[in-house]
Amino acid sequence: MTDGNKLLSTKQASIRVSNSLAKRHFKEKNFKFYGQMAICLALFFLCFLFYMILSNGIPGLFQHYVILQVEADRSRIDPKNDFSEASFFEGDAKKVVEESLYNALGNIDGRQERRTARSIISPGSDSRLIDYLRDHPELFGKSFMFKFAVDDDVDTYLRGYIDRDVPEEDRRLKNLAIDYVDILKSEDRITYELSDYLFFGSASRNAEMAGIKGAFIGSILTLLVCLSIAFPLGLATAIYLEEIAPKNWLTEIIEININNLAAVPSVVFGIMGLAVFIVAFGLPRSIPLVGGIVLALMTLPTIIISSRAAIKAVPPSIRDAAYGIGASKMQMIFHHVVPLAMPGMLTGTIIGMAQALGETAPLLMIGMVAFIVDIPGGLTEPGTVLPVQIFMWADFAERMFIHKTSAAIIVLLVFLIFMNIGAVMLRKKLEKRW
Repeated sequence: MTDGNKLLSTKQASIRVSNSLAKRHFKEKNFKFYGQMAICLALFFLCFLFYMILSNGIPGLFQHYVILQVEADRSRIDPKNDFSEASFFEGDAKKVVEESLYNALGNIDGRQERRTARSIISPGSDSRLIDYLRDHPELFGKSFMFKFAVDDDVDTYLRGYIDRDVPEEDRRLKNLAIDYVDILKSEDRITYELSDYLFFGSASRNAEMAGIKGAFIGSILTLLVCLSIAFPLGLATAIYLEEIAPKNWLTEIIEININNLAAVPSVVFGIMGLAVFIVAFGLPRSIPLVGGIVLALMTLPTIIISSRAAIKAVPPSIRDAAYGIGASKMQMIFHHVVPLAMPGMLTGTIIGMAQALGETAPLLMIGMVAFIVDIPGGLTEPGTVLPVQIFMWADFAERMFIHKTSAAIIVLLVFLIFMNIGAVMLRKKLEKRW
């Protein structure tokens, strides 16, 4: 080949390489652009989700109250003078509250007017007054200002969702009720403040009285049962399979089944819990004990898989060094391998517990969707959890329940964030470098 041909061949090769590099750089830029667009799209939907939750949830943290002057006549509220439930039941606290409302509206006395006035405040106002007087008995016989929640229709009107210009027959609030609300507003008796019902109330069909306290305590009890079962059992299983169990066909079958269980729909665990713990063992429905056991079975595969990965990540040199200084197998595992793998194990536990915190389907199967007003006082008392409470509220038609559903979601997210922060801090404290 002549020098001219060699030069021509070199130029052609250079052109081909340049064209190839240009195409590769173009593809790399496109791939980078698509990746950036995917991240931006994901962030957009995430921000939109949080915007929808916060825009509906923050108003749900507040509600309207009416301030009334109450005459706490003990002979009418607590006729037996013994603070017993029977005495308060025989008392006339509801009439006391109603008379306070009538006086605030100018001593109205017509039957229709009084009926309309009573629709302004929550039907549970008498219970609210009784609970307050039970905690403050020194107020008996005195006159004091006390706030009562307004009815959910009135609250909806005050939030601007009911238009007073709409014909009366087409809205849920009558003209006379709106006039009474205007009177109370003109006297600065209507306030808009943080809802104590939301945080300290329990399940209720009345939107203004509904709260998450019972569901929140039920979630804590259920998660405690789940953690006390899933964490030690999952760690023990991972340690045995990774460090002790012989590698044969039996352990391979166990590993395959554990991996498959991680992909099983959560409702299947609920069906199993219903069939085994409730039908076969006769445990009561809708109790945190059964809910915690079912969630523990559901989260076990996640904890086992992540714990095994954390154990595998410990370098073999750690094991060799432990044996080199005369440690036994158990000492090598529990004094050297497990402490170094603990941060990864806690990460898996965090993921499993976060999954358990948001689960609804398995708990619905074991009856934790029941309408339970009382707050659970133990693991064997009926209760519900926050995700189920949110599911129930989302099915109600009242406008105020929409806000309370979003507010409960905010509380659930905050609960999850604090739980994760605590776990991360614990993981950092236990983390060791090698």
